[in-house]
Amino acid sequence: MSELMIEASNVSKTFGDVRALDGVSITVPKGSVLGLLGHNGAGKTTLVNLLTTMLPPTDGEAKVAGFDVVHQAHQVRSRIGLTGQFAAVDEALSGFDNLVLIARLLGASKRQAQARSDELMEMFDLTDAAKRKAKTYSGGMRRRLDLAASLVGRPEVLFLDEPTTGLDPSSRLGMWEIVEKLVSDGTTVLLTTQYLDEADRLADSITVLSQGKVVASGTSAELKAQVGQRTVTVTLESASEVHAACDALTKIGMHPVSEGLTITTPVAATRDLATIVRALDDNGLEVHDIALGEPTLDDVYLALAAA
Repeated sequence: MSELMIEASNVSKTFGDVRALDGVSITVPKGSVLGLLGHNGAGKTTLVNLLTTMLPPTDGEAKVAGFDVVHQAHQVRSRIGLTGQFAAVDEALSGFDNLVLIARLLGASKRQAQARSDELMEMFDLTDAAKRKAKTYSGGMRRRLDLAASLVGRPEVLFLDEPTTGLDPSSRLGMWEIVEKLVSDGTTVLLTTQYLDEADRLADSITVLSQGKVVASGTSAELKAQVGQRTVTVTLESASEVHAACDALTKIGMHPVSEGLTITTPVAATRDLATIVRALDDNGLEVHDIALGEPTLDDVYLALAAA
């Protein structure tokens, strides 16, 4: 079994009468990504703050890299990196000097700090802007610099709290590629996001929070299977064939719904696509187009939100 780098067991957090987290349990194996989904106020950032030692839990316990977040907070902090929802860089310093400052604060010598900063500026495609003040950086550049800053100490565990919020599609794609490279090198990541395509691409497993509670968890495929359903959509050549096609599909146990020249029917498995093609062909029906549609994380999220 893979080594667990993040463990939370029945963690709760209250602020007065508000219960921000209510019995949350998660596990994240080494070298994997946990995607944490939820609407604003669901408890995502509170959980990140707790796991990064910025808040103590009211109940329950949590460990990061094998260390208790309350009783061994120093050991936890020395092994993690954190990128929050907003870039936390010193705008009066250059991008390079921001990284050097952090490295020196972490105990690196001047030479080591400069070498690590050069390495990270190149990794994040910021070398040409290394000597420019951070206040001149675009939003995407600041986010890349912020993520670079969280990696100065070579953390074993990286917390990314909505790291691509407000970025353009190109910048988001670049951030995804960087995260994928880090994970391939063994970094463990907890990613909070409201972008379902982001979780679908990056996360090995997904936990959905609502009102401080875990309402669903599993891989992307498992969550889709729970609340979504595959469909086959058939587009026919002529309107006169629609009724005959619906009859043919009904006879093989399908439940077709027609609209214009298009018929849609739920299917249980991918192999049902071949069954549908055979049934239509046996009845001499010409198909203009046929497609298998998979449920998406959007379907999952909407179903959970409506529950």
